[in-house]
Amino acid sequence: MALRILLIGILLCGAAGFGGIVWFSLQPAPGPEAAAPPPPAKAVVLVAAHPLRAGTLIKPEDIIGVEQLVDTLIEGTRRDTREARTELFGAMVRRSLPAGDPMLAADVLLPGDRGFLAAVLGANMRAVSVAVDAVSGTAGLIWPGDRVDVVLTQQLNDETLPLYRRIAGETVLTDTRVIAIDQALMQGAVGDGPESSRQARTVTLEVSPRQAERVSVATRLGRLALVVRAATGTATMPDAAPAITWGGDVSPALRAGHAAPGAPPQAVQIFLGASKREEFRF
Repeated sequence: MALRILLIGILLCGAAGFGGIVWFSLQPAPGPEAAAPPPPAKAVVLVAAHPLRAGTLIKPEDIIGVEQLVDTLIEGTRRDTREARTELFGAMVRRSLPAGDPMLAADVLLPGDRGFLAAVLGANMRAVSVAVDAVSGTAGLIWPGDRVDVVLTQQLNDETLPLYRRIAGETVLTDTRVIAIDQALMQGAVGDGPESSRQARTVTLEVSPRQAERVSVATRLGRLALVVRAATGTATMPDAAPAITWGGDVSPALRAGHAAPGAPPQAVQIFLGASKREEFRF
């Protein structure tokens, strides 16, 4: 009896083991672990670095690059590239932008767009362009939106004047807004080689009709230079009588041996006979 029970137990264990083997063999082979989903795509886009008022001319410090999800980008958002930044420099903001707002194509008016100058100019103002080189244009450090003075330097070709009164400098425009500027000068580069470095560039200023006349005359008289004003400076009267700086005011060497500034030229008359006379001025 005991032997029979033992045989039955052995048979049951064998059947159970065989069944387990068959069950495991019928299970599907384990596959590779599921790959983790890729991270969401991001892009660096250009946004307003600080609040910008409508009519502002964009400078380099007005825009920054911020990383955002590609799926959330608004149509017309500009990616942060060198070309995109260059395109925006000098553009006019159409509407006021809070800090962090993207620089959408519909929110800015580019310098090359039709109607740019008319939109930038204030009421009853005019646009006048002057030619400058890398030196007179402050070596490429000037940007649209800056405020400048325009200084005229001229040499007077009058030999009757003393030497210290033959070179004069005066400010012909004060506190004038720059509204457009040559692209190469904006980037602080004027080309390669000495010839290109002497090539004139164009700066466009916002002026009154009277100031436009002064600029037109000044360009025929001598050399013009732009002087950048501080952003927090106090505005001065644009049509105030300009003070003149003479060569002798700058270099005492020019005045050495001459009369004081403002004195008339000295003259000596030499009589050669009863009817002949010569006059010498110094």
